[in-house]
This record gives sequence, C-alpha cells and structure tokens, in this order.
Amino acid sequence: MSTATNLVALGTITRREVSRILRIWSQTLLPSAITMTLYFVIFGRMVGSRIGEIADGIQYIDYIVPGLIMMAVITNSYGNISSSFFGSKFGRYVEEMLASPMPSWVILTGYVAGAVLRGLIVALIVLAISLFFTRIHLYHPWVTLSTVLLTAVVFSLAGFVNAVYAKKFDDIALVPTFVLTPLTYLGGVFYSVNQLGSPWREISHANPILYMVNAFRYGLLGVSDIPMWTAYAVMLAFAVALGAIALTLLRRGVGLRS
Repeated sequence: MSTATNLVALGTITRREVSRILRIWSQTLLPSAITMTLYFVIFGRMVGSRIGEIADGIQYIDYIVPGLIMMAVITNSYGNISSSFFGSKFGRYVEEMLASPMPSWVILTGYVAGAVLRGLIVALIVLAISLFFTRIHLYHPWVTLSTVLLTAVVFSLAGFVNAVYAKKFDDIALVPTFVLTPLTYLGGVFYSVNQLGSPWREISHANPILYMVNAFRYGLLGVSDIPMWTAYAVMLAFAVALGAIALTLLRRGVGLRS
C-alpha cells in the first residue's frame, strides 16, 4: 500500500474510534466526570481541609489534582482500546482488517490514536472540574503535555495486549480491577512517596505509575518525588516495549485468527 492509502486507512480507523467514543459518551466520558467530582469533594474538600499543606505552599487538594487527572487518563485510555479491539474480535471483523493489505502498524496506530484521544478528552474534563475546587498553576506546559501523551500511549498499548489475549468480556475487566487499580492507588496519587517508610518507599519505586504521576505533577505544580530524566526513561521504555509486543502479536495474529 502507498503512503497516501495508509493514511486513508489510518484516518478511517481513527474516525471510527472517535465516533464510537462520542456516540456512547454517557459510557465513555460521563462516568469519569462523576467519579472525579466525588474524589474532589471527599478527598479534596473534606479530607484535604484537615490535612492542609502537604508540601511547601501546596495545599492537599492542589497536590491530588495531577494524580486524579492521570488516574482518569490511565483508566480511560486502557479501557477504550481493550473494549473496542476485543469488540472487533467478538464481531469477527478484525479478521477482515488482517486479511486486507493494510499494514499492522496502521491498525495498531488507529486504535491507539482513538484511545489516546479519549484519555486527553477525559483529562480536559477532569481539569475543568478541578477548577471548581481549586486553581491550577501550569509551571511546565511541555512536561505536562508530553507526560499525559506518553501515559495515554503506554496504557493504550497495554490495553491492546490485554484485548489480544482476552477470550471473553470478563477477561477485559481482570487487569483494571486487580492490577491497574492497586497500582494507581499506590502510585502517589493521594500522597508523597517520600512520606513512606522503608521498605515501602523502595517498593513503590517499582510501580511505573509513580513516575507518570510525578512527572505530570511536576508539570502542573513544579514538585516531584522522582527525577524527571528517570520518569521519562521509564515512560519511553514502556512505550517502546509495549509497542513492539503489540505489533508483533498483531503481525502474527496471536489470538486473532480462528
């Protein structure tokens, strides 16, 4: 296929994914808005008013805003591609895409683009909601943007791998429930990892979400428990590794061809 044809195919898959997100917005966008509003009310206002400052000049509600945004990005980018691609397996039209002259990277990029877009939309929604509870100071715009994009890409690719191996819809819910949720809560969303004692502080550094949350927090607030070069190294390493795995699985048709 020529470059122009590949771009048309990529645009078609991406448009279908975007159309799906907007068509069922009550399932893809609204739940995150409601859930994060409750987090802001309970943890930000009620608990945060008792904690006060968690760092120099930073109130607790300000401190958790980046973590809550990243939580929404992670769950939505992961959930979008895992459910959408598994739906294509369930509907058997993924076999038509594999049989077409469309390269594997076009199929993967199209699905990832849709999942990343959903993550970005939800991030903006949560950011808008946070403005009703506090004020946001954007210290490093490029760090903020690059971090949210890398995080969305990483978990989109992870969701794709999950969808490839999933054999029923219940398999889609296993990883978010038993892996993503614990890692997110233990990833520094609601606390500074420096406040933990040993060995929990050292164990926390094995959690990749910790690096993503802290990089995003540095972009918004200018504070981080993790050096930025380490955070970017972790995010890029996961993006490259998961991208290679997803592309290999797609090319080989693992779990896709009957």
